[in-house]
Amino acid sequence: MKEYKFYGWERADIKDEKGLTPRDYYDILSEIWCADTCAPRMRDSWNPENKTLGQCSITAFLMQDIFGGKVYGILRKGGNYHCFNDVAGTVFDLTSEQFGDEVLDYDNCSEQFREVHFAKEEKRLRYEYLKDKLENTSLSGFYLYV
Repeated sequence: MKEYKFYGWERADIKDEKGLTPRDYYDILSEIWCADTCAPRMRDSWNPENKTLGQCSITAFLMQDIFGGKVYGILRKGGNYHCFNDVAGTVFDLTSEQFGDEVLDYDNCSEQFREVHFAKEEKRLRYEYLKDKLENTSLSGFYLYV
């Protein structure tokens, strides 16, 4: 099995209706994440070597659309939350590698809600852009429709 750097990759075996796992979506999103999908406050630091930087909430809510479950947030310095997914006990964080060797605490985190996050129009627009790109990406000859 291919190894990944994101948190929970080893147990991310849940499948969507197309038979795709979070690992599959990581591979797909790795070709989509870009400066335009990065949080504006981090955009100057975004680069292809750190493609998950500033992508957490829009990615977590997109994975929630696909797999269900809940989005949780780890409170960070400055009062922002780093978002990740929990689908029936399968916890995964497709964007955790942006923190390098820092160990994040995924226990006792607060649930996050898209209504709160998407109250910021720029974030909602980045989410819609990422979702559109994903919907129009071909993988093995078929199109993904989220």
